[in-house]
Amino acid sequence: MAQQVGDYVVQRLNEWGVEQVFSYPGDGINGLVAAFGRAETRPAFVQARHEEMAAFSATGFAKFSGKIGVCMATSGPGAIHLLNGLYDAKLDHVPVVAIIGQTARSAMGGHYQQEVDLQSLYKDVASEYLVEVNVSEQLPNALDRAFRTAWTRKTPTAVIIPADLQEEPYEPPQHAFKQVPSSPPAELQSVVIPARSEIERAAEVIRAGSKVAILVGQGARAAVAEVKELAEITGAGIAKALLGKDVLPDDLPYVTGPIGLLGTRPSYELMRDCDTLVIVGSNFPYTQFMPPLDQARAVQIDIDGTLIGMRYPTEVNLVGDAKATLAEIIPLLKPVSDRSWRDTVEANVTRWWETLERQAMLEAKPVNPMRIVWELSQQIPDDAIVTADSGSSTNWYARCLKFRGRMRGSLSGNLATMGPGVPYAIGAKFAHPDRPVIALEGDGAMQMNGLAELLTIARYADQWSDKRLIVCVFHNNDLNQVTWELRAMGGAPKFEVSQSIPDISYAEVARSFGLDGIAVDDPAELSGAWERALASNRPTVLDVRCDPEVPPIPPHATWDQMKATAESVLRGDPNAWHLMVQGAKTKAQEFLPGGASGD
Repeated sequence: MAQQVGDYVVQRLNEWGVEQVFSYPGDGINGLVAAFGRAETRPAFVQARHEEMAAFSATGFAKFSGKIGVCMATSGPGAIHLLNGLYDAKLDHVPVVAIIGQTARSAMGGHYQQEVDLQSLYKDVASEYLVEVNVSEQLPNALDRAFRTAWTRKTPTAVIIPADLQEEPYEPPQHAFKQVPSSPPAELQSVVIPARSEIERAAEVIRAGSKVAILVGQGARAAVAEVKELAEITGAGIAKALLGKDVLPDDLPYVTGPIGLLGTRPSYELMRDCDTLVIVGSNFPYTQFMPPLDQARAVQIDIDGTLIGMRYPTEVNLVGDAKATLAEIIPLLKPVSDRSWRDTVEANVTRWWETLERQAMLEAKPVNPMRIVWELSQQIPDDAIVTADSGSSTNWYARCLKFRGRMRGSLSGNLATMGPGVPYAIGAKFAHPDRPVIALEGDGAMQMNGLAELLTIARYADQWSDKRLIVCVFHNNDLNQVTWELRAMGGAPKFEVSQSIPDISYAEVARSFGLDGIAVDDPAELSGAWERALASNRPTVLDVRCDPEVPPIPPHATWDQMKATAESVLRGDPNAWHLMVQGAKTKAQEFLPGGASGD
């Protein structure tokens, strides 16, 4: 029997080393689905509950594996559903290949059922490479270019294959006019180093500094040793963009933690007071959290020249691999003898962790959400992977979770979409089935996407050698981040109709799906609940009822700003008094003896 186009697609995925494809079936990809069936488990077809979740899982897999994620969807609605997950990959610079069905070629242009102009629909999200395959001879080159472009550009790409073509015999490209062959799949690795003259200019800027700050993002992940050495030589402190939270462990005394609205006080102070800034592998967008524009000389290192020098007026822009570029700079530097700047940074970090502990242990109704993550930090394994969703719980992931050892973590950084926390965790489990994975999930995101994906977890858990996948739900019945944004930025009280969400027991839902479910409404039970979940031999939902009025106070917030927020909530917020008391208690911890320094 002749090999069909669908069979060739599956074969080529295997040749690219693809181990699983995250998908949901539909008649627009029947030929491909049948080919997966004939191939049995190479690669595996992983069925999500929704195409958006398939794209998120592929993105999570790519983030945590360092490989290309692959997702697949049917024509029309399936292709539309993929978009949000693919935009998440695009904005966070993650390599994902999407394979998409299309109506039969004979029906195209006929206003046929599920016929959508996919070329127009995908031309932005897959702008680096998008192709529709209309004859089988196109296939090798189309698939290979999709993979090579996704990897090289760190972006999503898309290959559209009409439904009828999938079931036709495969014919390879010939040695003929207007036919394009392709070389076999192979690793795509390269090291780019800037010109020597630019390396020397960067070293001169760094040598001249007496108060050096380093900002690292996810692009510094392969350069950990070099970043540490740079910090030791210069006496620098290191702040982390949120996507780079797992680049360096938080138990290093000069690591100040995340920067920005969700950042830490010592990172704010590091940027406020430094005279030199070195940005490594980060495109952190918020200039207001960097040094004043006329204060610091700056050097940036990034592999992508299109994204360099656009967030801060950097004096030297080095387009190159972070590890190799730093290896060239470091020999040109001399260790600083005055360690007073480093001493200040480390003192600020020490005070901050003490402040966070006091804030986390404050009483709340019923549980302080900060304490959920603080207690996790005391028990989390050194090889754990943590995914975070978008919402107020993201603040506590950013500030309170102390990374150490080989821990990894990520979230939707630039799209900041709700809903990827649980499918990211599923992708992480397929990337590392032997490691524990923890998803920190607001109840709004859980109701939006997470609940259905508990079924996916239950379905595939037996394939993971370490069954621990813990979904921790911050259960406050409020779309809490937006509630706080209304108060602090919009000057408006909480709007109950918009912000309140239905109350259910997430633990009970988990148990009905065959998972463990643990409900907590007493802070004294938190430590034991984490211990039980981390010791379980199957996936677990940890359902913690927590106080929605514990404020996610930005690191630069002043008493005047808090007063303005209080005035807005007093105009009609349903929990105004409790909110004001909780906010005042939380902020006050910064000013107790041993607390973080003031403005």
